[in-house]
Amino acid sequence: MNRSVSIIGSGFSALAAACYLAKDGNKVTIFEKNQTIGGRARQLKKDGFTFDIGPTWYWMPDVFERFFADFNKLPSDYYQLEKLNPAYSVYFGQDDYITIEDTLEKICVAFESEETGSSKKLRKFIANAQHNYNVAIKDLVYRPGISPFELMTPVTIKKINQFFSTIKKDVRKEFKNDRLCKILEFPVLFLGAKPDNTPSFYSFMNYADFGIGTFHPKKGMYEVILAMETLAQSLGVTIKTQNPIDRIVVDKGEAIGIISNGETFISDIILSGADYHHTERLLDQKYRQYSERYWEKKIFAPSSLLFYVGFDKKIKNVNHHTLFFDVDFDTHAKDIYDNPKWPEEPLFYASFPSITDNSTAPEGKEAGIFLIPLAPGLNDTNELREKYFNKIISRFENLTSQDVKQHILFKESFCVNDFVKDYNSYKGNAYGMANTLMQTAFLRPKLKSKKVKNLYFTGQLTVPGPGVPPSLISGKLVAELIKKHHNN
Repeated sequence: MNRSVSIIGSGFSALAAACYLAKDGNKVTIFEKNQTIGGRARQLKKDGFTFDIGPTWYWMPDVFERFFADFNKLPSDYYQLEKLNPAYSVYFGQDDYITIEDTLEKICVAFESEETGSSKKLRKFIANAQHNYNVAIKDLVYRPGISPFELMTPVTIKKINQFFSTIKKDVRKEFKNDRLCKILEFPVLFLGAKPDNTPSFYSFMNYADFGIGTFHPKKGMYEVILAMETLAQSLGVTIKTQNPIDRIVVDKGEAIGIISNGETFISDIILSGADYHHTERLLDQKYRQYSERYWEKKIFAPSSLLFYVGFDKKIKNVNHHTLFFDVDFDTHAKDIYDNPKWPEEPLFYASFPSITDNSTAPEGKEAGIFLIPLAPGLNDTNELREKYFNKIISRFENLTSQDVKQHILFKESFCVNDFVKDYNSYKGNAYGMANTLMQTAFLRPKLKSKKVKNLYFTGQLTVPGPGVPPSLISGKLVAELIKKHHNN
């Protein structure tokens, strides 16, 4: 193709697109507003501790393998993976938890001990989930969301009912034990919507969880970003950090360049991996595809209140990933999606990467990451952050039967205001736009602008949706679309 491409942002989708476009012979330049690349997948280093600021779960390793294979590479050429065992544990009360181990066989044993006969139902449920995984992740998600006919295949027509039922209905129909139901409903939270608003077809997330497992890249998720940076640069991609975009330059309905730090960069193609809503604000009103009302009506994935905590001792009775479902899920979900407000009693998640990876904390100490899902757009103050840290750390101490408050060396927080400031995120959302039935595939914002020639989009607000593996796929899809429209 041999065209110049300016890419806004340097998250997973932008880096993936950059690699594919450079491989096709284009001159690619990435413009990143922050000091370091990675978008939401950045790192915090402090006093010998290392924290992934953004994603901490490595699921669907086959998607990463497929990405690197497109360049005749392997993930292991860049970083080392360890399969976690246990994958995670889920607390329901004081010293009361269920551990999810690293094989379906072991998970079946855990289920059977909770609900007699549930292991047989689980095998059937996961077999169906695996079939959905093969249909979705190996085929459907690699389609560009241009037409509803992309979803219509002989296989999906047979599964049409799964697009009109929900994960929650399917799980609750088969399993009576509420604890097991919550564990089976958990994976779809990565898609940004409630289980009762997520089509049954998305059970493929359960196969990703129980069938494939949870992994950890040594030194953290940021190693994947560094791998993609190395690959991109080997293909000739130029990366400019501390280059926020002031404006997309449009001439007679055609994107011809960008203005960054007051300097104009002319290019043949503009691709934004930044927040879709923000990107359109870099255009004059007449060139915007989607109105403010459009965005207001959409269901967005949650924001998050995150804490990065250095402890002066090792933490007991937890795993690398630990979920705390000791309060009512539905009440918290309503506070996110139905009546947005700060939750009285929030569910939360904790990650202790130093349990697996001693590079993330000094010897004898522990790195802890705590996350509370929140409605996007909430009022965010230091006082509220402190109030909620105290809420969850007190519950954490009680649930895990240990004293940790007195062992905190430091804590840093990240919340709605930071998502807006650092990522120009719409209402401070953390994961993008939820994958509900009416926000799936061709019903999501388009990869190609309908109003501005040579302007494209990628990332979690467009196709295929939120999450790290979908972001890698989104980068590939937009690069293929660009190639299709500019192959002469």
